[in-house]
Amino acid sequence: MVRVNSTLMDIITGQIKPDSGVAEIGTTIHIGYFDQHSEELLTALNESQRVIDYIKEEGEFIKITDGTQITASQMLERFLFPGNQQYAPINKLSGGEKRRLFLLRVLMGAPNVLILDEPTNDLDVQTLAVLEDYLEDFAGCVIVVSHDRYFLDRTIDTVFSFEEGGNLRQYPGNYSIYLDYKKAEEAQQQAANAKEKPKNVEVQNGASAPKDVENTKRRRLSNWEKKEFDQLEGKIAELEAQKAETEKTLGNVSPGNYSEVQKLYDRVEKLKHAIDVATERWLELAEME
Repeated sequence: MVRVNSTLMDIITGQIKPDSGVAEIGTTIHIGYFDQHSEELLTALNESQRVIDYIKEEGEFIKITDGTQITASQMLERFLFPGNQQYAPINKLSGGEKRRLFLLRVLMGAPNVLILDEPTNDLDVQTLAVLEDYLEDFAGCVIVVSHDRYFLDRTIDTVFSFEEGGNLRQYPGNYSIYLDYKKAEEAQQQAANAKEKPKNVEVQNGASAPKDVENTKRRRLSNWEKKEFDQLEGKIAELEAQKAETEKTLGNVSPGNYSEVQKLYDRVEKLKHAIDVATERWLELAEME
């Protein structure tokens, strides 16, 4: 699964043409596209149509990784449409339920390339939890456009980054790992720049001597700061372990348990913030060590 941007998605799906070159799609590729304009597509539906009939138009069943067949009704149940709601007309659904229904129709088309363009803008937390679980067993390729760091960490294993000069660079791992790569590169660049800084010249007794301006007033760590620095590494490791355990628990929560999903999601976000703050402080102290 990869993360890229919306313009590239529109080129892949043929909605816009590239300024130069061509986009070639293999003959065996079947694309399913959940884009940011799903609401516009939903308004064009025959809203008196029943929910299950709308899904069955796309497919009666689909196969998952182990070859098991899942019927349209079972998929509806999995994506939070209970039996009585499956036979309701579409015009009885809320806006969020309609977007979830459109997502399900895309999945029922059995694509081997699934494109999700900003899904966290259109789908509620409960639907996203179900989608994340579904993607774990998805046998095809998933391309995601999103600004939601948590969703990206849960669903992708490759990042494509558009960088200076129009270059497209590939990074292995999820979004947090990508940020680690970028921080490491930035630190290396800063170290290289520091070595290249010119040194000023001080005149002492008529002789000139080079002196590194940056180190003239370098402050050493106080005893309290040394203690803080020694404790931060363990604190960061503990926070990371708590985050991993919370994410694991979140992945095992029943999709229907909305309050617990939201509670765990909020805790993950707070832990991420705490990790970022602690890491930034560690780096600040490390520079004075």
